[in-house]
Amino acid sequence: MLSDHYDGKSFFNPGEGSAKNISLLNLIKWKVFDRGESWPTYIENKVKPTLPRSVQEGEVFITLINHATELIQLADLNLLTDPIFSNRASPFSWIGPKRVRAPALTISELPKIDIILLSHNHYDHMDIASLKAIEAKDKPLFIVPLGNAALLKKKEIASVIELDWWDEYPLGEKKRILMTPAKHWSGRGLFDRRRSLWASYLIFGDDLTIFFAGDSGYADHFKEIQNRCGTIHVALLPIGACQPRWFMQESHMDPSEAMQAFLDLKSDLGLGMHYDTFPLANESISTCLDMLNASIKQLPLSKMKSFEPQISGKTIRYTKRSPIIPSNLREYFK
Repeated sequence: MLSDHYDGKSFFNPGEGSAKNISLLNLIKWKVFDRGESWPTYIENKVKPTLPRSVQEGEVFITLINHATELIQLADLNLLTDPIFSNRASPFSWIGPKRVRAPALTISELPKIDIILLSHNHYDHMDIASLKAIEAKDKPLFIVPLGNAALLKKKEIASVIELDWWDEYPLGEKKRILMTPAKHWSGRGLFDRRRSLWASYLIFGDDLTIFFAGDSGYADHFKEIQNRCGTIHVALLPIGACQPRWFMQESHMDPSEAMQAFLDLKSDLGLGMHYDTFPLANESISTCLDMLNASIKQLPLSKMKSFEPQISGKTIRYTKRSPIIPSNLREYFK
């Protein structure tokens, strides 16, 4: 497996070598000694998605289903990121992080999915039960980072493409997928840590570019992506599972870092995801929103950009002809 971020045994993040890791000892220390805030057991979805009947060239519709599961609809192309529809983000049905919010759409309510983008193999991003159900329904193409195809094919998922960072997959004359770096790690058990790659994605379609960050800590790769690829119209960035910082900082951004990543990417519109569904870390269910609102207010007016947390079920339409200013920022632009 040839890659400049693979040492023959494990993948690693840029600039850190193969030794940098979130150690098992620190994981035990966090779980045993660093107690988190309690979450509610159930939150009702108050927004029902209003999906488009059709999508024209030059526009994109983005719907947050839950967590990092985004329905991205371009003209003649439906993509789904990191689908999880199961009740737990876990290999077991009886233990592990349990969802407090139902998916905004069921699998049967989804439009036909053409492509599934998977960022890495953690259970809250690669949920095999969900993938198999969508495979049975739509037979989509799965695009995954290096080292992940074997697991999917073992689960009888047929159409899988593996890419490395900066590899491109064409989707016709005006559309393509570019796999881009992320600062994270992988593993589904005790003995497979970093044996498969993690990634983010750029989706190029009809003169629009959408960035899906997957799961990532903050690093210079956001600036590198912008420098290499130019204009990014919409950036989907994780803002949750961020505390305690001593443990989470290497692999998860907090809202202030997500805001900085948004500025690094020079995106027109930023949307915060990866929060408000599974209790994965120590913050309360409201912490990320509070931190994000504080970060937005601290930005100088000259640097103010459109950024908002996504609401589960809300469908956002973006087109270059109609710039969007989210409602929570309109007061700054009066």
